[in-house]
Amino acid sequence: MGSSSDKVTIKIPRPLYDKLSQVIEGAGYNSVTDFVVYVLRDIASTHALSETEPYTEAELIKVKERLRSLGYL
Repeated sequence: MGSSSDKVTIKIPRPLYDKLSQVIEGAGYNSVTDFVVYVLRDIASTHALSETEPYTEAELIKVKERLRSLGYL
């Protein structure tokens, strides 16, 4: 089990919290905190991906060939 120092508190405006609470109803999240953590992880992972080097021309050709063979192009 993690210690209490594994987490920090982030404050958001009450109206936003209430709106998020409505948004997640029936969506499978246990709490607004779980939803916020999910969204922030998603944003952080997208940001990390954008920092990687772009595909080489050869990699792009391979990807396009695979998409074409799968019927997407």
